Amino acid sequence: MDRLDELEAQSIFIFREAFARLRRIALLWSLGKDSNVMIWIARKAFFGRVPFPALHVDTGKKFPEMYAFRERYAAEWNLDLKIEPCPPLEGIDPTLPPAARSAARKTEGLKLALAKYGFDGLIAGIRRDEEPTRAKERVFSPRGREGGWDVRDQPPEFWDHFNAAPPPGAHLRIHPILQWTELDIWAYTRREGIPVIPLYFARDGKRYRSLGDRDITSPVASQAATLDAIIAELEATRIPERAGRAMDHESEDAFERLRTTGYL
Repeated sequence: MDRLDELEAQSIFIFREAFARLRRIALLWSLGKDSNVMIWIARKAFFGRVPFPALHVDTGKKFPEMYAFRERYAAEWNLDLKIEPCPPLEGIDPTLPPAARSAARKTEGLKLALAKYGFDGLIAGIRRDEEPTRAKERVFSPRGREGGWDVRDQPPEFWDHFNAAPPPGAHLRIHPILQWTELDIWAYTRREGIPVIPLYFARDGKRYRSLGDRDITSPVASQAATLDAIIAELEATRIPERAGRAMDHESEDAFERLRTTGYL
């Protein structure tokens, strides 16, 4: 087995563990490259069909290309798609920096979705290499009753033994691609022929490496207009993946504040 085979097998194992051991789960679909890979792997894990809902917590501020992708592939992949809106900005913590405050709408929208559907497990497409706070995560990560994450109190995970028993009223975040890198995601996308949102490909000397809300996400300089070119670019670049995310350039603790209160 090569590296991609090993990563795929590990992710399939995590999906099946979550499905077998939790009562009601959903896969968080942000429409970006990572969550599209997750849906692809989930379809492999369960013989062509995702047997739990795909949940899009929608800020209403995604790029038009992302919404077009959602409508097309929710149908083609036969997803049980649930779209839940986020509350308005006025109800969000005013002490957060502007971009982080805008992003925090997803946290509150997710809390509302949890209360509505009673999920005890949410499958999320985060990776340890993406951002320092995410590097502290576990594969099966417990959240509190209000969705909070205590970074100082996390269960050990030795030899793929996972704690899959959240306290009553709480839930787990399950991270099937936690060990993957950005380069792995693109190499796997190329190998498998996974559909790609056009915004990831360079146009007029710029492309998006990470997709979020259109008002707080910017492209980076790039000439990579094909999958091969993206992979070659990543093998040489020192620019962080989230360089185009506005909230990553705000106060030092803004992202960790978001994550401890339930942000992805």
